Amino acid sequence: MKVIRIGILPQEKIRERTLAIARGEMKPQPSDPKIWFTSMRSLAEVLSDDNRALLRVIHEQQPHSISSLATVTGRKISNLSRTLKTMSHYGFVEMRREKNFVRPVVESTDFIIHAG
Repeated sequence: MKVIRIGILPQEKIRERTLAIARGEMKPQPSDPKIWFTSMRSLAEVLSDDNRALLRVIHEQQPHSISSLATVTGRKISNLSRTLKTMSHYGFVEMRREKNFVRPVVESTDFIIHAG
């Protein structure tokens, strides 16, 4: 399982970095974070204790659908769907469509956080 690198910088610095890369003034290194948050608080909301526990359950149980994950975790499907959508947006979970179901697959349970 891969390790996801996460960076924390103010929005203005993230924008400056992105523009410098687009202009060719900066070349991102392979070790640079791929996912950026504007504050430790926003990171903590996405990778809360509950959400990290959810990632571990998905990784260990490998549920075949969101509804089966809801059964295992005891969470409501609507709440679970919203959480998974957010985590999918950041690349922590992949939502794979298989036949009549959408199956959550964990991309990583290990993270390296770079706070700048």
